[in-house]
Amino acid sequence: MAASDELAYLKSLVGQLTDKIKELEAKTVAKKPTPAQQLRTILVGPPGAGKGTQAPRIRDEFCVCHLATGDMLREQVSQKTPLGVEAKKIMDAGGLVSDDIMVGIIKDQLENNKECKNGFVLDGFPRTVPQAEKLDTMLQSRKEPLDSVVELEIPDQLLISRITGRLVHPASGRTYHREFHPPKKPMTDDVTGEPLIQRSDDNIDALTKRLRVFHSQTSPVVDYYKKKGLWHGIDAAQAPPVVWDNLRKVFAQQRK
Repeated sequence: MAASDELAYLKSLVGQLTDKIKELEAKTVAKKPTPAQQLRTILVGPPGAGKGTQAPRIRDEFCVCHLATGDMLREQVSQKTPLGVEAKKIMDAGGLVSDDIMVGIIKDQLENNKECKNGFVLDGFPRTVPQAEKLDTMLQSRKEPLDSVVELEIPDQLLISRITGRLVHPASGRTYHREFHPPKKPMTDDVTGEPLIQRSDDNIDALTKRLRVFHSQTSPVVDYYKKKGLWHGIDAAQAPPVVWDNLRKVFAQQRK
């Protein structure tokens, strides 16, 4: 083959490859969520219901931010933000952080966290009706109202068996279970090799008390969202992949 012919052949190959790359890039872009497809949801459930398993999947699948209020509060305190400094004063005095501070922390994330541009999954808040009302007011002011509230429902007795075997990697929050999801090496994180712990409140007496408080606080919140037509119940006693499929069905309905 003459040099000119070989050059022409190679150029045609480059052209074909360029066209193929553009075609694949267009398909990839089309699959990214757009603001019109935003997901704004709250995940409700007692400790051990699987929020820590499902919330990160929702975050990754729908490209939204996962707002766990406990983690956000600790982050604000450690970074000594104005809200964090105010919250620390209250906690050091043995008080409860006010609803306005918690809603302010959520608002701060929605305004400044780029991962929240396509929406959010809120975990651990609201726990009372006044908190729910303040959250609604803030979201309405941003023209970003909730589109669903999903409750992971599970019998207390099953929760107790789940949680009393739970093991945690403190640095990352990764969770394991002695029976249902054991680490490859006993009491050792699979990723880092660091030791796992069992939380001090993961015992039957402490858990029974936490569940009692959860039910007394959460029932009115669930009723509040039921009246608004936002509530969806999911049977969380099923295997995590089944729970995930049911969650996706709920979110798919919201996007129609």
